[in-house]
Order: sequence, then structure tokens, then C-alpha cells
Amino acid sequence: MNLQDQIGVLEAGVDQLLQAAAAHAPRADERAAAVPQQESPVAKSDTEHAVAVEPRAVTVDTVADTAAAVEAVDVEAVEAVDVEAVEAASATATDTAEAVEPAAEAANAAHAQPELHVARPSQNEITLTIGGQTVTLNALQVGQMIEELSNARASMQPEPPPGIPPGWRFASTRNPMMAVQKQSNGDRLLVLRHTGHGWVPFTFSPDIVVQMYMLLTQR
Repeated sequence: MNLQDQIGVLEAGVDQLLQAAAAHAPRADERAAAVPQQESPVAKSDTEHAVAVEPRAVTVDTVADTAAAVEAVDVEAVEAVDVEAVEAASATATDTAEAVEPAAEAANAAHAQPELHVARPSQNEITLTIGGQTVTLNALQVGQMIEELSNARASMQPEPPPGIPPGWRFASTRNPMMAVQKQSNGDRLLVLRHTGHGWVPFTFSPDIVVQMYMLLTQR
């Protein structure tokens, strides 16, 4: 039985109780009218008082009984509705949670960025592991990757920091091989061979060439 049907049953019960209360009231009036009239004034006064009070008492009791019955039916109906609603809501919430958890895990796995792990199993090999896939690179392949990454990094933002960052780790090359070429606009192309980065090219304008010479020759 749904909530609308329960409300209809309650309304019908209330109407029946009210009709029963109305039926009791005339009977009380009839009993009051049937009281003998040959009594003393005091007895008559007591009788009138009793007659005036009796319907009120019956009415009060009837209304109280009606309210108690309605309250009892309301409580039973509400308890039944609440239990069914709670059970249905609990089952729905459980099913929803069970359905959402796998979807949430799948979404988190899809949005998670694969981690890069770099290892060096030997002096001339490097292994790269991304998303559970491992690739082993030799020295030539590492040099090719460095060159490709360097060319890509040159056009990416943000640029490298303008100053040397604290704690920077680097491998310097002593007395590197170099090549110099003069450009048509007067610039100088200087290419230095670094043992880690390979051949690294730099272009200097004439004024920077003078500044670099002063920096390198100052005591």
C-alpha cells in the first residue's frame, strides 16, 4: 500500500469515529430529558448540572478516543512508511556505491599520468620505464634522444632559468673540441663538444664576442 492509499484509510477511519461521537451525543441528551421532574430544587440543580456536564464528558472522551485512534494509526502508518523508505534508500545507496566505485577507479586510472623511471643497469646502458613498459637504450640511442629532447626543449615554455640554480648538478668537459664559423651578418657560430650533451652550438654577436674575450682573459 502506497502513501496515498494509507492517507485515504486514515481519513475514512477519522470520519467513522466522528460519526460515532455524533451518534453518542443525542443519546446523552435523551437520557438527560428522561430524568424525573419531581425532585427538590437542590436535586434538580444537581440534575441540571449533571445533564450539562454529561454530554461534554462524552464528547471529550469521544474526541480523546478519536485522537488516540488517529494517532495510533498515524504512528503505525508512519513507521511502516519509514521502514520501507529506509530499506529502499539503503538498498539504492548500496547499489549506487557498488556501481560508482569501479567507475571512479577507472576514471582515476585514466587521468593518472604514467611515471617515468630511469635506471642504469650497466655503464653503457640506460633503461626507461613508462607505464610498465621498459626500454633499454645504448650510448648512441641516448645521444640521439638527448639531441631530440634538446631541440624540442629549445621551443618550449617556460625557458630555462636565467641564473644558475642552487644545487645544480652538472658534468663539465675540460678543453672541449670546438668549431667556429663566421656568419654573413658578422655573428660568430661557436660549436662546443660536450661529453654528455654532444655538440652544442652557440651564436654570438660581435659585441658579445668582445665581452666573452674580456671575461676569459681577465685576472
